[in-house]
Order: sequence, then structure tokens, then C-alpha cells
Amino acid sequence: MIIEYARLRDDVVAPTRGNPSDAGLDVHYNPENKSIAIIDPAFSMRLQTGLRFGVPHGYMLQVMNRSSISAKRDLIVGAHVVDSGYDGEVFIDIHNVGNLSQIIEPGTKIAQVVLVPVVPFRAVETESGNLYDWYPITISERGDGALGSTDK
Repeated sequence: MIIEYARLRDDVVAPTRGNPSDAGLDVHYNPENKSIAIIDPAFSMRLQTGLRFGVPHGYMLQVMNRSSISAKRDLIVGAHVVDSGYDGEVFIDIHNVGNLSQIIEPGTKIAQVVLVPVVPFRAVETESGNLYDWYPITISERGDGALGSTDK
């Protein structure tokens, strides 16, 4: 599948794919003012990509961590969904979960975007409070068990 993208400025680094089999396209830090970003421990920053994407109907772009940024630099990408129909700049929220300040220079790969199919759905409220009674869509008997409940 092919999707369109647009650069907001001439100097914006285009999205890249490191290997033909990679799931996502890498996006880079492309600040309008060409400044470095310094993210202190326990702080977050919203970084510009300088990119807009034309996401087809029935799909979304999911912005995800690059393993090298998270494993080597303790920088975690916040949860992002770029919906079909959104045509503004894609920003990346990055959180520093480490103990050292991190410097991000312009042109640095900061995240990856993965094209994901979207299944349209609607929510129906249950009158009884019991889930799965109205429409049994699961084969699980798990119920409200969580956090290790299957190990019992």
C-alpha cells in the first residue's frame, strides 16, 4: 500500500524505512527553529516531525517507539493515533524515563509510524451490567480476573 505525505518545510527529513521488512517508517525530529531539544529526567516534550500524512479511510497510523531510542536512551513515545482524515502535522510526545537528560538533535530518528487497519465498531450499553450476555462474542471464562489470575 502507498500513502502520501507532505513536508511542511524544504529541510524536513523524509520518513525512512531502515530495512524492506520493517513494519514502520522512521520519523525524524524536524524543528521549525532548527534547535536541539533537551528532555530532562521525568519530563516530556512534544517534538515536531514537519510531516503530514494522508491516511486512507479504514486505516490509522500508530506512532510507536523505536527500540534503539527506548532501550539505549530511556525515551518512551506516548500513545498516538493518527486518524484517517487528519491532515495536520504529526507531533511526537517523548517521555524521559531515565536518570539523565537526553539531547535530541534535528534530524534524529525519534519514532516510527505503522499503518494499521481499523475495524469500525459501535458500543452498546448493557442494561444488566453483565457483559457478553446480550451478544456472546468471547469463548473465555476469565471474567474480571486480572494481574496474574490465570496463574491460579
